[in-house]
Amino acid sequence: MERILSDLEMRAADAYTIDCLNISSQILMTRAGTAIADEIEKIVGDGKKKILLICGIGNNGGDGYVCARVLSERGHEVAVYAVDGNLSEDCRREKSRYSGKYTQTIDGDIIVDCLFGTGLVRPITGIYAEIINSVNSSGKFVVSADMPSGICGENGLMMGAAIKADVTVAIGEYKFGHFYADGLDYCGKVIKRDIGIVCNGDNYAFIYSDKDIKNFFPKRKRNTHKGTYGSACIAAGSDKYIGAAALACAAALKSGCGYIKLSTCERVASALAAKMPQVIFTDEADMTSDAAAVGMGWGISEEKYQYICNILKNYEKTLIIDADGLNTLSKYGVNVLKDKKCTVILTPHLKEFSRLSGYGADEIKSMPLKICRDFAKKYGVILLLKSASSILTDGENTVILHRGNSALAKGGSGDMLSGFMCGTAARGVPAFEAATCAAYVLGMTAEICSAGKSEYCVTSEDIIKNLHTAVLRLTD
Repeated sequence: MERILSDLEMRAADAYTIDCLNISSQILMTRAGTAIADEIEKIVGDGKKKILLICGIGNNGGDGYVCARVLSERGHEVAVYAVDGNLSEDCRREKSRYSGKYTQTIDGDIIVDCLFGTGLVRPITGIYAEIINSVNSSGKFVVSADMPSGICGENGLMMGAAIKADVTVAIGEYKFGHFYADGLDYCGKVIKRDIGIVCNGDNYAFIYSDKDIKNFFPKRKRNTHKGTYGSACIAAGSDKYIGAAALACAAALKSGCGYIKLSTCERVASALAAKMPQVIFTDEADMTSDAAAVGMGWGISEEKYQYICNILKNYEKTLIIDADGLNTLSKYGVNVLKDKKCTVILTPHLKEFSRLSGYGADEIKSMPLKICRDFAKKYGVILLLKSASSILTDGENTVILHRGNSALAKGGSGDMLSGFMCGTAARGVPAFEAATCAAYVLGMTAEICSAGKSEYCVTSEDIIKNLHTAVLRLTD
């Protein structure tokens, strides 16, 4: 796992390192600029390239001046495009130490963006917007220092205009904006460089790697049976939405659990029974199941609300509430979540979460981590806010799930996620980890499918057929 810091957390880590560990800001800036120079040299290789550094007036600009000086000393052809203004103390010092070439044109084989970095809070306009647009239209290879200028490190949103980088060198730690919202499209490849900044907090978000997810698929013993791997009950589907139940069950069947039970209406059962002979069809939710998922393709009604209330009151294991289950809670009352026996996972997308939480979509986008954590803590649930990159939190622990692509931006993806998550929890993976595993595997599967079919053409059927490929790659 790797830490992900917000802008505020990164500033706190900087301050702790400087004030408590007595590592000066000058030393840290020298290390940062040198780290960026090292990565640029890897890109240049043995060739000769013109390197242009665009340096702002803050500490990100200071990193740029260090980088320019180091590259010049190493024999590279370097020029600096210096932005005028009131320079920070560290930036002024490093600018005075750079004695190389300056230019007023955006021209170079490699352009290094050292305008803003993290901490940006205002939209970019004027000369800064002009510089950014010139860089983006240049067609040159772009390296951003810490964060592409114009991307907010706190929420990943583009602030009016933003550098579109090929590579971003994350200084010290990964930032939330690298892996969320517009940051996903503007950061390019993100490379983290340790410069000795020490984190002294304990409530950071994390990202997982393939190696981490592999732990959720332990080697299975031969001397086992279907009961060994648990039972999952899925309450899904309606006369109008037969496919939701089909996709949820199909994904659950690929999760490794022993039994899949589907609680649904007669029409759905009749449509699916012959196609899914492994599924057990029931009228009511099986309260003895090891995990349950409700709401996919359900419809919204007071009857469904009472169904959820009954499960919350009497079920004692892991319950996933998705889709119309969430919309039912929004309409008839979210507070019922506070009085429950089971561990609850909610899996809303942005609009569903807006209805659940009462926050507007733009408010959630501006403070996604805080709002998600506060909601999860208030209601005692595990919350998975689904998006291009998803936030999973129980109010204390937080994971950013960044695998996947736009192949999942199609109807049915949420149904498959809930089904696979339910089956994963049923086979004994704890709720938080089951949600992590399911979202990661589904995203990885989308990447695998897209490599052979294009993100445009991948269907839910393709995802179902290739879930095993992702699991094989994780466990090989």
